[in-house]
Amino acid sequence: MKNSSRRRFVQQAAAGMGMLATPSAVFANTSRSAKKLKVVCVGGHPDDPESGCGGTLAKFSQAGHSVTIIYLTRGEAGIPGKSNAEAAAIRSKEAEAASVILNAKPVFAGQIDGATIMNNEWLKTVQDLIKLEQPDIVFTHWPLDGHKDHQIASLLSIQTWVRSGAAFDLYFFEVCTGEQTLIFHPTDYVDISDTQELKRKAVYCHTSQDPPGIYQCGHAASEEFRGRELGVKAGEGFIHMRGKTRGNSFDWSK
Repeated sequence: MKNSSRRRFVQQAAAGMGMLATPSAVFANTSRSAKKLKVVCVGGHPDDPESGCGGTLAKFSQAGHSVTIIYLTRGEAGIPGKSNAEAAAIRSKEAEAASVILNAKPVFAGQIDGATIMNNEWLKTVQDLIKLEQPDIVFTHWPLDGHKDHQIASLLSIQTWVRSGAAFDLYFFEVCTGEQTLIFHPTDYVDISDTQELKRKAVYCHTSQDPPGIYQCGHAASEEFRGRELGVKAGEGFIHMRGKTRGNSFDWSK
């Protein structure tokens, strides 16, 4: 009975993965024609996209899809004893090195770590950056997060999705669950067993941020637990944004 129940659970989980079942299966589950996907990830700081969904981003890029990482800030406040400018320079280089490993294009939006802003001006800036990529899928932080910068990155992404007429699929990732990401119950999972090591290498590019500490902050446990939920070695969990009907084209109305 236990094995039978487990098989049923895994089948149900796989069925519920929707677009994220495998990168190559995305268009098989939509009415869009098969083509190269454009994937964007919006993170608050360097190391957030890598630790939150680096395995999934690597999986998309390995499958031949285009991946862009938009860092809302350069992590200016993230290195004790360093000025904002010094920390920004160090952490930008770390993000660029991690992006090489993930085969992603890094973009820096220009906000300041610890002083992020949600207003119409910054909404237009992020909206324009996302519009430039014309994405099929966007990943960002879960809005219920203890870190203000994570919340701002999420809200800017959500508003861009709303204003676009749901022109892309929006998924939320988790970071340091329980301490930062709160009340997170995935709707979708990705098997990152084959890209887990690439993710780890990308995270370890952020030497200024104590990579072992990043993994101790729930990330190692999360990869294992989400993998268990999916029935594989390692996984990443996501929440799929719902509530609007996808438009036929981008409608970036004000």
